[in-house]
Amino acid sequence: MKKIALVTGATAGIGKATAQLLARNNFDVIITGRRNNLLAELKTAIESETGAQVLPLCFDVQIYNEVVNALESLPDRWKNTDVLINNAGLAAGLDFIQEGSLIDWEQMIDTNVKGLLYITRIVSGWMIPKKAGHIVNIGSIAGREVYEKGSVYCATKFAVDALSRGMRIDLVSHNIKVTCIEPGMVNTEFSLVRFKGDRKRADKVYEGVTPLYAEDIAEAILFAVTRPPHVNINEMLIMPTAQAAATIVHRE
Repeated sequence: MKKIALVTGATAGIGKATAQLLARNNFDVIITGRRNNLLAELKTAIESETGAQVLPLCFDVQIYNEVVNALESLPDRWKNTDVLINNAGLAAGLDFIQEGSLIDWEQMIDTNVKGLLYITRIVSGWMIPKKAGHIVNIGSIAGREVYEKGSVYCATKFAVDALSRGMRIDLVSHNIKVTCIEPGMVNTEFSLVRFKGDRKRADKVYEGVTPLYAEDIAEAILFAVTRPPHVNINEMLIMPTAQAAATIVHRE
């Protein structure tokens, strides 16, 4: 019998790669995001390639009412969710604290922290009665190391680490696993979003280095969620070989 995974931020990058990989490995998937056309394309691609069932939900995790309306409208069959991948997140801007944009700050906090909480509050409620489930939160090396001009983004990812640890404590009596995956440099839309669509600036982030790719993180997630019932992977810090720390990268 197939399991069900809910993947947030599934229109690109790690979320998209994770939905595709889980679908190839005996999961039906709920995919969420803000770009309805990309969700529709992903649904078609996954169902044609794997035979898995895909349910797309278009909403913004920043807006609590949208989260509630989307998730509570699901048929009971889809609420029997086995795995939640809290992937939706972003970095917005790269500024000194005294020059930071309030709009950027609020978007990062509302997405990376509050959005994760909104989703988890509902989905964990589905898992508790059946005494089973697995929540995977996508953190970052930025949740362990603070770097110049990244203080607010780093703070949100420190929060993801703290929330993961707290969830593990709160949910252990309900037999629900919690994992935090913390990637280093991953070549996705991350830098393009951070630099507001400035492709030239975004591409420079990955010059002279082989970064991680979305598929690398998807494979780590698959490994974590397919361990035996008695095994929980608490956390994984995953870096490119050429990256020694958040800001220490060897470039050829």
